[in-house]
Amino acid sequence: MQLVNLTPHPVAVYSVDTPDRIAPGSVLPLRVISPSAQHQPARLGQCVVGVDDLGLGIPVEQVSFGSADGGVTALPEPVEGVFYLVSLVVGLAAVGRTDLLVPHDTVRDLSGSIIGTRKLARPHRS
Repeated sequence: MQLVNLTPHPVAVYSVDTPDRIAPGSVLPLRVISPSAQHQPARLGQCVVGVDDLGLGIPVEQVSFGSADGGVTALPEPVEGVFYLVSLVVGLAAVGRTDLLVPHDTVRDLSGSIIGTRKLARPHRS
């Protein structure tokens, strides 16, 4: 089995007993999965369909995310023996794909930013 990272950044995978928050560098990841050099990052498509004035003093747009076919850009066709690591929004939008994995059970630094994951998940719709 092969794992291809279609996110735009390396994904650090820590052991399952890693604390929720750690100082960067205090715990070494088990593995770092580099972004694919052969593929573009998979993204959720979006289209601005309107503008709202909600009186907040902040611009608000009506945005359509995805479409009937999932609306995901740069997602390769399934290949036997290959799993693709994608963002959660891509994994949720690509309905019917069983070859996608997403980061799950994240590890954060002391300020709360995500720096890695302890597990991967396969999005499942009931």
